[in-house]
Amino acid sequence: MRPLRIAGGEVLLPEAGFVADDLWLVDGRIAAYGESGAAVLDARGLKVLPGIIDIHGDAFERQLQPRPGVDFAPALALAETERQLLANGITTALHGVTLSWEPGLRGIDTWRAVVEALHARAWVCDMRIHLRWEAYNLAALDTALADIAAGHVHLLAFNDHTPAILRRVPHPVQGAKYSDRAGMSLEQFRALADAVGARAAEVEPALDRIAAAARAAGLPMASHDDATLAARETFRRRGARICEFPVAAEVAEAAAAAGDYVAMGSPNVVRGFSHLGWASAAAMAEAGICRVLTSDYFYPCLLLAPFVLAQRGVLDLAAAWALVSANAADAACLPDRGRLLPGLRADLVLVAGDGDRPRPVATIAAGRLAWISAEGADRL
Repeated sequence: MRPLRIAGGEVLLPEAGFVADDLWLVDGRIAAYGESGAAVLDARGLKVLPGIIDIHGDAFERQLQPRPGVDFAPALALAETERQLLANGITTALHGVTLSWEPGLRGIDTWRAVVEALHARAWVCDMRIHLRWEAYNLAALDTALADIAAGHVHLLAFNDHTPAILRRVPHPVQGAKYSDRAGMSLEQFRALADAVGARAAEVEPALDRIAAAARAAGLPMASHDDATLAARETFRRRGARICEFPVAAEVAEAAAAAGDYVAMGSPNVVRGFSHLGWASAAAMAEAGICRVLTSDYFYPCLLLAPFVLAQRGVLDLAAAWALVSANAADAACLPDRGRLLPGLRADLVLVAGDGDRPRPVATIAAGRLAWISAEGADRL
């Protein structure tokens, strides 16, 4: 791999903030010195930022199933997703792959196919698996435990959408949303949901087993959509130190006070509100409660959100960028990235513009020029 010099940009350094300097990339790492024969990318007028780390993104599901009943092979879906990630400055992505009792998009066959496709080749973006474990999926517990032990899972999140599904499935329109996604008739899906719901007494012991497996594997864990303090504390005792998308502000505040990572969606910041009517991610970040932003369902928002926060005037861009880089790396237990320091993985995004119109110019993943715009190509 040819060394690369990022010349004359505004480099975001830990503690120091933005510094006009050159950055050297050698053998996939950030180097403290230069080498002769390096390629040069003229970064004058650009911000040189750590590559974005997305610890929860499920927009790739739209590549797997762009319409209900229309499915594409995971290899194709992941390849297209990788292009979107790199074009938006995301160099590490933990795909939120749901392993549910529902057949189809979130079922065990799709899970197996995605795991196989992800490990079948080397990717430029470091794409990993965030297992969204549905609590009532007792039939797939052994599969999940085996994949955790095999190293196929990089973050475990506890999800429980079953009670909400059971409430909605009797309604013909709301129920059709789930049955269409599963590729079943509504009557078949209702019968399946009722059978799954009847095993409620077995859920807590299963959660204890999968949490123990995750602890043994050293995986970071998250609880999802916590609505009450009691629910959050239950998952915290199991080892979940990430509280993602808390429903109530008091839950987020308690998690932050306990030293846990509160993760929220960057679309919430960019749009100015939650599409579900929950707490403002921007306000939570400014209060020091939300420490990690994720793409959730729309990749471009992860690059835009820190600039939106900086424009609001409470956080500067360096502090806001940590929400999508350094803090995300810490939450996901990835100490080799998220900051521009010698010896760390050379993941960067070069950004032009400011305010509400930033635009990525080039993305570098593990020292490789992974994506470049026409403007960036002119600067090589």
